[in-house]
Amino acid sequence: MEKGITFRTVLEVAGRPREHVEKSLREYIQTLRKDTKYTVLAEEIAEIQKQEKQEIWMIFAEMEIKTASITDIISFCFDYMPSLIEILEPGEMQLSSQNISSLLNDLQARLHQVDMVAKQLRLQNEHLQKNTQDLLKNYLLVLLGSQNFTAAQLSRLTGVNIDQLEDFLDQLIDEKRVDLKEGIYYLREEMAEH
Repeated sequence: MEKGITFRTVLEVAGRPREHVEKSLREYIQTLRKDTKYTVLAEEIAEIQKQEKQEIWMIFAEMEIKTASITDIISFCFDYMPSLIEILEPGEMQLSSQNISSLLNDLQARLHQVDMVAKQLRLQNEHLQKNTQDLLKNYLLVLLGSQNFTAAQLSRLTGVNIDQLEDFLDQLIDEKRVDLKEGIYYLREEMAEH
């Protein structure tokens, strides 16, 4: 790789436990070293540090890397999510309109991939939330089918915060499945008969 672009980058990993964070950075760097688009010229790993007032550990590596093209640097940004990129060499670059078009098309393709993943995750999250609500609804109806409870009692049995649970119980009241009398929740008679 005689010609090419040399850049400096910083890769960060944060999380817990400490051992996992250190291992993750080492694996990240190994993956980068195996990537044939990049040649690692220098690498310096900082000492892992615990973030104040949090149980989160953070470590970073500063690296100098050489690659063939600006398109590879864009790919690097998406694949490795660095916190910093600084082009060291060459001092100036000339890009043809064809190169810029290729670069922008590659960037757009990557953005579309990210957008698709975000939409899939949003749909999965919505599905999980609905399933969790249905599960909680069924659990509350089973509990209230056996006896009457206060919101505090139901909160202890379900593990759901009392304020959130009361909002959810209000929905069941609106659906005419549950009633509330003097602070006690109970299954409506027509529901109990089913």
